[in-house]
Amino acid sequence: MKPKSLVHIGDYDKEDILRILESAKTFKENPNRDLLQRKVCATLFFEPSTRTRLSFETAVNRLRGRIIGFSDAATSSSSKGESLKDTIMMVSNYADLIIMRHYLEGSARYASEISPVPIINAGDGSNQHPTQTLLDLFTIYETQGTLENRTITIVGDLKYGRAVHSLIQGLSHFHPSFNFVAPEELQIPEKYKTFCEEKGIPYKMFSDFSPETINMADILYMTRVQKERFTDLMEYEKVKNVYVLRNIMLKDSKETLKVLHPLPRVKEIDQDVDTNPKAYYFQQAKNGMFVRQAVICDLLGLDVD
Repeated sequence: MKPKSLVHIGDYDKEDILRILESAKTFKENPNRDLLQRKVCATLFFEPSTRTRLSFETAVNRLRGRIIGFSDAATSSSSKGESLKDTIMMVSNYADLIIMRHYLEGSARYASEISPVPIINAGDGSNQHPTQTLLDLFTIYETQGTLENRTITIVGDLKYGRAVHSLIQGLSHFHPSFNFVAPEELQIPEKYKTFCEEKGIPYKMFSDFSPETINMADILYMTRVQKERFTDLMEYEKVKNVYVLRNIMLKDSKETLKVLHPLPRVKEIDQDVDTNPKAYYFQQAKNGMFVRQAVICDLLGLDVD
């Protein structure tokens, strides 16, 4: 029997998501447990990462587990030409669970199909980032008191943003409305518009980052234009600073608005926003540790209570 993995946010249904959020709440109250004693988790990061890798590693350490792996593919045998299959099969001999980030879309799904231990997708190209979505959902619930009927304005790189793609699908269980703000070059892909239409989710598309798109939102979700996804650097230069959120722009927004960002940011949120109580992206990043503790325990079949 194949182990349960988390590759796509669709691998968890609504009940699964709510269960993970409840577990994350428990871990936020007390993140230091002995649940992973004698467990080994491997982190295989074929792409650079700060928050995701460190929050996973901290999650394991606070649960008294052990971490093996690499944060630079150049230090692994893949630099010698070892296939992804061989890397996964080799590492699964040593670890109870594998956390993997890879630059190729579909790589995590492939890994989950061949691995004898659970796989957690920590980002595969511009495709999916399910644990980011779960921490986003946890943060929305924490700040709004509900996940239901929220208006989410998503700004920036909607074409390549895997956090955006996962978030749309994760929120689909909770009757959201979306405002998609992006330049023509970075508009939301057709398949996600089709997804919203099939699910009966209302959405609007904007090219201007106007007061309207901010003031109607419950959550303002800013994203970075990802230089590493562009093959044409001239295209990147054209759009890299097209939208910048400044503190003054929040003056007429809802009192309950929260500004989120999957991070890292470059220039899309001015630092003068940081002191505004509506800025919540650093707390959002901290929530990643608690959510990832919940996911790890879930996939290993461990009783959090």
